[in-house]
Amino acid sequence: MTEANTVNVPKGDENPVPRARADAPGGQGALATPKGNTSIDSGVVAKIAGLAAREVSGVYNMGAGTARALGAVRGMVGGDRSVTQGVSVEVGERQAAVDLDLVVEYGVAIPDVASAVRRNVIMAVERMTGLEVTEVNIKVDDVHMPGQEKDEGGSEDAEQGPRVR
Repeated sequence: MTEANTVNVPKGDENPVPRARADAPGGQGALATPKGNTSIDSGVVAKIAGLAAREVSGVYNMGAGTARALGAVRGMVGGDRSVTQGVSVEVGERQAAVDLDLVVEYGVAIPDVASAVRRNVIMAVERMTGLEVTEVNIKVDDVHMPGQEKDEGGSEDAEQGPRVR
């Protein structure tokens, strides 16, 4: 039974990242132990979900138009863009539910991107927190067109910056 408590590390990975125990379904045994309980704040789950969603090819940005505009303004004045923009979570003792607002690149198959985002978010949240993800709801708010330099909110993308003519 000691095999269930070991972590398999791929060859060539010198600095293995500690993983949540996977021997209990959804990691349910990892958060409540005889020696104490572990609680995970909703902000932690939101950050993990936001980063995991942004890793998927075809996701251009996250958040509804107003949230993206505020994020762009925050970026222009030197503030960091929030990784939780476009992410809403509900976290219980052993389960989490995630809602995402996405902007996708023009030309991608939206069902394929949504499926990949859902899969990546579930894997990341369950692996890092031990919580069971019950659902990942995705709302596609916009499509980013190639060469489009302004968001719908009228602010320039902080990544591209103002265009010099």
